[in-house]
Amino acid sequence: MTEAAVGRTRLEITHWRLAAEALLDLDEFAAPEAWAGLEAYLQRGIRERLTAVASSVAHEAGALERRAADGQDPDGLRAGVLALRRRYLQVETIMDFYGDAIGSRTSPSLRALLRGLDVLAGDSMATALAPLGIAAPPALVYVDKGLGAAILRAGIRLWDEAHPSPAAAIKLTRHNLSYPTALLHETGHQVGHLTGWNTELAEGLHAVLAPRSAEAAELWGSWAGEIAADVHAFAQAGWAPVSALANVVDGPTPEVFRIRLGDPHPFAWLRVMFNVALCRSWYGHGPWDAVGEAWWHRHPPGSAPTHAREVARVSVEAMGELVDVCTRRPSRAFRGAPLSRVLDPRAVSPQALRDLERRAGDTLLTSEYLRRRHAVAILSVLSTRAVLDPGRAAEHRRALAAWLRTLGADAAPLQLVPPRVA
Repeated sequence: MTEAAVGRTRLEITHWRLAAEALLDLDEFAAPEAWAGLEAYLQRGIRERLTAVASSVAHEAGALERRAADGQDPDGLRAGVLALRRRYLQVETIMDFYGDAIGSRTSPSLRALLRGLDVLAGDSMATALAPLGIAAPPALVYVDKGLGAAILRAGIRLWDEAHPSPAAAIKLTRHNLSYPTALLHETGHQVGHLTGWNTELAEGLHAVLAPRSAEAAELWGSWAGEIAADVHAFAQAGWAPVSALANVVDGPTPEVFRIRLGDPHPFAWLRVMFNVALCRSWYGHGPWDAVGEAWWHRHPPGSAPTHAREVARVSVEAMGELVDVCTRRPSRAFRGAPLSRVLDPRAVSPQALRDLERRAGDTLLTSEYLRRRHAVAILSVLSTRAVLDPGRAAEHRRALAAWLRTLGADAAPLQLVPPRVA
C-alpha cells in the first residue's frame, strides 16, 4: 500500500471515530422535550443502553487509530476500516430507530397519550408475567403510519448483534390510537417470548389438527406466535380486540383468504373467526357474533380458493379444540397451569366489565386506584363503548384519550408480586 493510501486510511479512521462520537449526543436523535415525555426509569434505561452502543463503536474506532499510529499492517487497517464502517451504520440504525420512536412524541397532547400507553403496556406485561416470577420489561410506545401494530421485543439483539434492546418498543398506528387494543397483542408477543409459550403452543395446535389435515396442522403450528398474541389480548381485554382486529385485517375477499408463504399470521378470515370463537367459547353469544356473521356473509368460504377453503373447513371444525389448547390446556410455560389460570378471561367478560362500571360509578375514570389496579379492564370498557354506542363514538374516543393521558400522569409502573402459579 502506498504512503498516500496509508494516509488516506488514517483519515478514514478518524472520520468514523468522529462520526461515532457524535452519536453520543442523544439529543440529536430526539429533542429534549421528547425525552422528557418518558418516565424517568424508562428514559434512564434507554439512554444508558444507547450510550453503551454508541460508545462501543467509538472505542472500536479509537483502537483502530492506535493501531494505525503504531504502524500496523496497512491491509489489516483497511479491513478494519471497512468493518468499522459497517458497525457504525448498524449503530446509527439503532440510534435512529429509538430516536424516531421517542421523537414521535411531537406535541404535549401526543406525549401525554403515549406516556399513558407506556404505562398500559407495562401493566399488561406485568399482569401476565408477575404470577410466573418473570420481571416485565419497560415499554416504549410510539406512533407511525400504516395499518398494523408491531413490536421490537425487549432483550433481543439489536442490529449490531451485540446489544439487547432496552425496552419493548411497540409501534401503534395513528388509527390504533382511537381503539388501542392492538397494544395487548404486541405485549402478548413479549409474554410469549419470555415464557417460551410460542413453541409449546405450536406443538399443541399441530397435534389437534394433524389427524384431520397435515397441511392445516403445519400452518397452525407456523402461526403459533401470532395466535398466542391474539389469545393474550383476548384474555386481558375480553371481546374488545375483536372489532379492532376486523377493521385492520379486512379487505377484498381474495385478500382475506390469501395464504402467504412465510407469513406468521393466519389468513385474515380465519384469524377473525378464531377470535370470535374465543369469545363464544368463554362468553356464549354477544356482540362478537355480529362480527363473525358479517365476515361470513361478506367473505363466504365458498368463494375462497380451494387451498384456503379446505384449511378454513378443517379449522372451523376443530375450532373448539383449538380454543381449548390455547386457553384451557395446562402448559409448561405457565408452570403447569393453563393460560386461564394466569389471565382469566372471565375477569373481563361482558358481565364482569358491567359490574366494574357499576361498582366504580362516577369514579371509573377519575380513581387513581382503579387506574393503577384495573387499567386494562378499563381500557376494555372504554374501547367497547364506541362499538356498542356508535352514535357517540367521537365522544367515547375523547373520553378514552383523556383517561389514557391521566394514566400517563400517574407515571409509575405497576408493581405486582403475587404468588407464583403452582
